Amino acid sequence: MPKNPELELAFNFINKTDRNLFITGKAGTGKTTFLHQIKNESLKRMVIVAPTGVAAINAKGVTIHSFFQMPFGPILPNQIANTNQQRKFSKTKIDIIKSLDLVIIDEISMVRADLLDGIDQVMRRYKNRNKVFGGAQVLMIGDLQQLAPVVKPNEWSLLRSYYDTMYFFSSKAFQEANVVSIELKHIYRQKNEDFITILNEIRNDNLSDASAKILNERYNPTFSPTKEDGYITLTTHNKRANTINESELNKLKNKSYFFEAEVSGKFNENAFPNDEKLELKVGAQVMFIKNDSSPEKRYFNGKIGIVTDISRENVTVQCGNEADEIVTERENWDNVNYSINEETKEIKEDVIGSFSQIPLRLAWAITIHKSQGLTFEKAIIDAEASFAHGQTYVALSRCTSLEGLVLKTPISSNAIINDKTVSVFNESVEENHPDESILNESEKEFQLNLIAELFDYQSFLYPITRLIDIFYKNQTSIKGDVINHLQTIKDDGVVALMKVSNGFKNQLQKLSEDNILPENSSQIQERFTKAVDYFLSETINKIVQPLSKIEFSSDNKAVKKDFTKQFDSLQEKLSEKVFALKKMTENFKVKSYLEVRANAVLQKSEPKKKKKLSTRKDPLLALKLRELRDEIRIAENIPAFQIFTQETLYAICDALPRSEKELLKVNGMGKIRVQKYGEEILDVIEAYCKENGINKFNEQKKEDKKNTKQITLELFKSGLSPKEIAKERSLTLNTIQSHLMTFIPTGDVDVLELIPLKKYKKLINQIEEVEFKNLTELKEKVDKSFTYMELRMVLLSMEN
Repeated sequence: MPKNPELELAFNFINKTDRNLFITGKAGTGKTTFLHQIKNESLKRMVIVAPTGVAAINAKGVTIHSFFQMPFGPILPNQIANTNQQRKFSKTKIDIIKSLDLVIIDEISMVRADLLDGIDQVMRRYKNRNKVFGGAQVLMIGDLQQLAPVVKPNEWSLLRSYYDTMYFFSSKAFQEANVVSIELKHIYRQKNEDFITILNEIRNDNLSDASAKILNERYNPTFSPTKEDGYITLTTHNKRANTINESELNKLKNKSYFFEAEVSGKFNENAFPNDEKLELKVGAQVMFIKNDSSPEKRYFNGKIGIVTDISRENVTVQCGNEADEIVTERENWDNVNYSINEETKEIKEDVIGSFSQIPLRLAWAITIHKSQGLTFEKAIIDAEASFAHGQTYVALSRCTSLEGLVLKTPISSNAIINDKTVSVFNESVEENHPDESILNESEKEFQLNLIAELFDYQSFLYPITRLIDIFYKNQTSIKGDVINHLQTIKDDGVVALMKVSNGFKNQLQKLSEDNILPENSSQIQERFTKAVDYFLSETINKIVQPLSKIEFSSDNKAVKKDFTKQFDSLQEKLSEKVFALKKMTENFKVKSYLEVRANAVLQKSEPKKKKKLSTRKDPLLALKLRELRDEIRIAENIPAFQIFTQETLYAICDALPRSEKELLKVNGMGKIRVQKYGEEILDVIEAYCKENGINKFNEQKKEDKKNTKQITLELFKSGLSPKEIAKERSLTLNTIQSHLMTFIPTGDVDVLELIPLKKYKKLINQIEEVEFKNLTELKEKVDKSFTYMELRMVLLSMEN
């Protein structure tokens, strides 16, 4: 646990509450260290994101745009929810977002208001539409007196009507998020009280005359350091820094050595932490740009030294008056992606790319922008151009001491450009610092919120209302037993349980008026277990059972898609709710509930499979009949409904006809359709019955089948092609191919007589490279040019 009181308070707010947090502090107060501690010690499921690639790599996270798949450019309110501008999320990404407890955003000072609102839109879309950030806790870390967000004039012209400023605190989400702000005040980087006072005054835009006088004693425009001094120049522009470094490197007469970075996997060039081709010479002044990964911890990010020796594999560096030189080898920077461990269900970091390079950079000069987060013992501040917001403070605060600082230009209060809106916001942060009583109240409120969440049915209201709405708007095209069950689910289930839930929530509030935490209150625990029993029973009786009775079909694709989408959403929410209730029957504990909540989202067990909206019979038969219809449709190039409609398909599944005579009785199957496709339909039903142990066909029927297939085989052996046989027998090509296919296992027909050798080999190779459970899944994983018939033929030949 942290020893610093502010850090300890912040840590407890993260671990024990659901309050959104903004952690700020002067340069050198340990914000980055705190981030890594949360990552290593918190029990919450989390992801770490940052606004730039380099910041993300340093925080060991991913970029905001990458994780949330944000469009570049301005993001307008509700833009992501109402447009298709955002790329489609994978199931894994959706599961991660839905199961998140905590999102950490590093370098929040650089995050624009519209980007934070974009994060809110995504979280609401996939987690909980009724809560800010979808109900997840958000930790924002950064210093507003340092780097500001970048916004172009044309972008601001679009956004200014929505936001007062472009800082994150002007976002709609932040204003709704009830954020607790904690300022870290203990400075670890600087020890000199005069210097700390000067930095604080600059940070607060009130540099006193006395402090300005002390600071400008460091002004020395003609200062020229020796090679051994180890000074680095901080300047405002990249061009200036590069010019200084190139000029100094060219002064050295020694041979140049070049180190090529080794990049593997996915690693965006914009996020490269060092030069792809690094040029060094003996005598060059360099800076380490990574902490030493070895146990010796010989160097840190920002340490300055001189190159004394270079070989093919390493670079030797002498730092100041240290006795030992540092032999520096390649270091790795990893680009990570998030996924879910199927066994433990934990969010895991996958390394998707790696960048390997000598962790050194030429260090006669560096931009103030790139110096953020670094620490220097000796620095020259070269402010040739005017400073932007916060740059004076960033530049000066990189230095560990006043004695190690040299100013190329004097600094007055005019050189300190601070945004007044930032100053006002920072003042409010300082004035509203939370204490232990707010922490304790927030912890209790967190536990009450978790209990209320378990019994909350608000999220069920949208899909059930949409289903009822879709039905009434499309009654003529919807068939099946639908509306009565939907109305029961809404009125007797969702709405009734919402009322009880609200009443129970109010009861808990009254019971928790003392200082005992809900998980430590025997009275609340007793009410909790009784509530679980009640809600579980009512959910099964009033929602699960009516939902299982719904039968739905429609030939209108758009209606079917819309209805199925909402039906699936309701089933998914229901599955999660029942899972959670069943796992929480004994008592309430925060840790166990957080695990159950995540596992409810990630459950993959067979009994929880979504119910298919098709027929009262096994949906497997409907699936096989659809496959057959698709084969015929593609082979004959005709619409699917000309073979049989969706309604007829369900009728076939219900009637389970065993002969052509029975098939004719099915609504929608006339003489012509039975003549053309009846035999193949009955073959599918026969195979289905055989697989499921349903009473067999009579022997006469089997004999008839054998005879018709035998006739096809004899014609094929006589030299006729499948197309010619189909014409001769007035049957479809698909039927003839299915006849011949049955003789592949017996050896009477060679598969290569039906499929060209080249195509056969190609398909064999593709089948061997993929895993599949059924024919439909295989069809999706191989080349689209292969038909279902060809797949069946090759599979039969492989079995043989």
